[in-house]
Amino acid sequence: SAPAPSPPAPPRPPRPEPATEPAPPEQIGSVDELYVTGLHLDQYRHATRSPEPYWLEALRRDPGDERTHVALAARRMRDGRLDDAEQHLRAAVGRLTLRNPNPRDGEAHYRLGLVLARLGRSDEARAALGTASWDRAWLDPAVIATARLDLADGRPARLAAAVEDLQALVARSPVHVQGRNLLAVALRRRSGTAGPSACSTGPSARGTSPSGGPRSAHGDDLAALALVRETLALDPLDAWARDLADRWGEPAQVSSDPTVLVDVALEHASAGEVDAALGLLARAASLPTVSGQRNVAPVAWLHAADLELARGDQDAVDRALAAARSAPRDWCFPSATEDDALAQLRQARPGDPLVLGLAGHRLYAAGRRDEAVEAWQASVDADETDPVVLRSLGLAAYDLLGDGERAARCYAQARALRPDDARLLYEADQLAARRGAAAADRVETLTSRADLVATRDDLTVQLAGLLTTLDRADEALDLLAGRSFQPWEGGEGTVLAAWDDAHRTLALAALDGGDPDRALAHARAALAPVASLGEARHPLDSTADLHLLLGDALVASGRDHEAREAWQIAADQQGGVEGMTPEICSEQTAASATALHRLGRRDEAARLRDVLARHVSEQASVVAVVDYFATSLPSLLLFAEDVQATHDSRVRTLQTLLAGLDDQLDQPDQLDPTSNQSSRRRDR
Repeated sequence: SAPAPSPPAPPRPPRPEPATEPAPPEQIGSVDELYVTGLHLDQYRHATRSPEPYWLEALRRDPGDERTHVALAARRMRDGRLDDAEQHLRAAVGRLTLRNPNPRDGEAHYRLGLVLARLGRSDEARAALGTASWDRAWLDPAVIATARLDLADGRPARLAAAVEDLQALVARSPVHVQGRNLLAVALRRRSGTAGPSACSTGPSARGTSPSGGPRSAHGDDLAALALVRETLALDPLDAWARDLADRWGEPAQVSSDPTVLVDVALEHASAGEVDAALGLLARAASLPTVSGQRNVAPVAWLHAADLELARGDQDAVDRALAAARSAPRDWCFPSATEDDALAQLRQARPGDPLVLGLAGHRLYAAGRRDEAVEAWQASVDADETDPVVLRSLGLAAYDLLGDGERAARCYAQARALRPDDARLLYEADQLAARRGAAAADRVETLTSRADLVATRDDLTVQLAGLLTTLDRADEALDLLAGRSFQPWEGGEGTVLAAWDDAHRTLALAALDGGDPDRALAHARAALAPVASLGEARHPLDSTADLHLLLGDALVASGRDHEAREAWQIAADQQGGVEGMTPEICSEQTAASATALHRLGRRDEAARLRDVLARHVSEQASVVAVVDYFATSLPSLLLFAEDVQATHDSRVRTLQTLLAGLDDQLDQPDQLDPTSNQSSRRRDR
C-alpha cells in the first residue's frame, strides 16, 4: 500500500515587526501612549532615553492621570525622594477615589502606604495599606507591609493583629516564604522567647492570645519552628529562614555572604528584631568581600548606626560610625536600600564626611546629581583624605559643572592620596584628553608609571595610540604585541584600531622611504591581527584603506597583478560601520573610490565620490543625538561627551577626505594603475 501522506507543515508564525524608536513626547497623540511609552523605557532601563519626559507630558495634558502618577511615584521611591512620591500618590488616589472609596486597583494605596511607613507615619500607612488590601492582587503585599509595622510597634494588640493577618496570608498563599518567616517571628515573639527591641513601644506580648486570652507559649514556639522547617522544605536556600532555624537550634547553614547577611539583618529590623539585626550587621562588616560583589562593610555599619539612632543610643551611633570610617571603602556602592539610613544619619550627623561621601555616591546613582555634588563637596570640606570622594567630585565637576580645572584639581588630589591606583591614572588621562592636553605630555605622564599602565588593557591601548600619534609606532606595536588583551565592555574595536593605526603609519612611512618590502609586511600584519589582541573584526567593518595600502605596497614591489586583487577588495567594500551602526558611507568610502580609480574604473569612482559628497552634505545639517538602539557607548562611559561636537568633527574629517579624493580624481594619469609608484605615493 502507498505510504500515508506526510502531514502538512505547520504555518510559519508571522515575523515580528522590527522595533522602532518612539517619537518625542510632544509628537505622541494620546496620554495613554505617552504612559505606555514611558513604561517601556522604564521596564527595559533604556541607556539613553528617560521615561520621565513622556510621563511629564502626559500629566501636562491630564494632571490627574493616576497611572502616570503611580509610575512617577515608583521612580521617586527608588530615588529616595519620598515627599515627591507622596505627592504623586496622593494625586493618583484622588483620581481613583473620585467615585468610590475603595478603588479596583490597589497599587497607588499600597505604594502610598510604603512611603508613609518610610516617613514614620505608621497610622496613615496602615490606613492606606488597608485600602490597598481590597484589591486581591495587592492583598498579600499589603498584609506583609502592615505586619512589619505591627511587629515593629511591639504592643500586644498590634502583635495579635499581625499574627492573625499572617496566619490568613499563609493559609491562602502557603508558599509565600516572606509571610511564613514573619509569622514565625510573630509566634516566637508571642511565646515570650523573643521580643521587640528597645526601640519598640509598649509592653511584651507574653501571656496573650490573638483574642487577648491565655494561650500556650510552648505551642507558639513549636508552631514557629514547624513553620521554618516547612519553609526550608519549600525553599532550602531562603536565607532568612536558614538564619531563623539556626537561631532556634535547628541545623542550618547560615550564609557567609556579607551582602546576604545585610539583607537578612534588614528583614529582622523591619519586624522589630533589632538586636538580631545588629548582630548580623556586625558579622557582615567583619567578613571579606565576595569577589565580584560590592563591599558592604561601611553600609552595614551605617545601618547599625541608624538602628541605634532609632533607639536613642547616641554613644552606640558614634561607635558604629567610627567603625564605618575605619572599614575599607573600596567597591562600596550604597543602593536604594540605604536611602533611609543615609537620610536619617545626614540629619543627625550633618557634618560627618563618611555619611556625606556615601550619600553623594547614592544620590549620583539615583540621578540626583546636583544634590550629590553638594554632598561630596561638604564631605571634602570636612575631610580631604578620601580619594574616592575626590575622584567623584572631579568627575561631576567636568560632567555637570563644565569646570575642567576644578576636575583636574580633584583628580590630582585623589592621585596624590592614592598614587598606585591605575584606574585613577586612566581616568586622569581621559580627563586630560578631553581638556586638550598635548599627546607628548600625556605620554610622559603615562610612561612615568609604566607599572600601572601594564595592569590595565585600556591604559595600554591609550598609550599605544598616543605613541603612534607621536611617530613612535614601533614602540606602540611592541606594547600591543607584548600583551594578551581581554575583551571589555566599552572597549570594542579599540585594540584592533590601535593595531591598524600603528601598522598603517609604519607602512606609509616605509613607502615614502622607498622600502616597499617593509610596507608590504606592515600592511599584511594589519590585515592579520594576532590572537593576543583578543578581538576580531566586526563583520561589517571595512578594510578598504588597508587593502588600498596593500595594493600600493604590492605595486611598488613590482607585483601588479596582486596589487589589482588587493585594490579590487578595497573597491568592493563601499560601506562600513561606525560604533555599532552600519553605514552606507564612512571614512573608508574615499579609499574604495580611490581603489576604483586605481583599477581604471573612473566612472564608478566618480559615482561613489558623488554618493560620499551627498552623504557629507546631509550629515553637515544633522542635529546629532545618541543612537536609540546603541548597545555600547564607550565614549560616554566616563566623562560626558558633546555629541554634536563629536558629530561635527567627524563631518569635517569626511569633508577633508572628500577634498583629497577630488584632488586625486582630477589627476587621472597619476592614479592610473600603470603609472609609476612615486606618483601613487604622492597622491595617497
